[in-house]
Amino acid sequence: MYKLFLITIIIISIPSYGMDNHGNHNHSDHHHNHQHDSNAGVDGSLTQLDEKMYQQFISDINDGQVAIVDVNGMVCDFCARGIEKTFYRDEMVKKIRVSLESGKVLIAYSNSKKISFEEIAKIFLDNGQTAVGFELRKL
Repeated sequence: MYKLFLITIIIISIPSYGMDNHGNHNHSDHHHNHQHDSNAGVDGSLTQLDEKMYQQFISDINDGQVAIVDVNGMVCDFCARGIEKTFYRDEMVKKIRVSLESGKVLIAYSNSKKISFEEIAKIFLDNGQTAVGFELRKL
């Protein structure tokens, strides 16, 4: 009985015999390995802002400023969630809306935030996309 137990422990501990090998799988690496061609997807500078989407986005925001960013390289929901997660790290961000269909990202900031296109463009570049245009609207 002891030998059977020992053999079972050895087999389970060898990664190639393990059922799924999740212990050696780093989920955070997915983003770094998840790259798209920068010319893939919709180029936001070539599309018009959907005013209905914009009005819906700002409907529950009393004051602030909205950065409307044209983006190239957003092709999947994984890209969109990564962008949202990154921007929400900034406590001045009130709300964000990513539209893969139009290549537009709406970012609502508090009025006290000094918004810089260079800062926004770097965030997108770090996430594998390219910010190709920018408009700022005060509410």
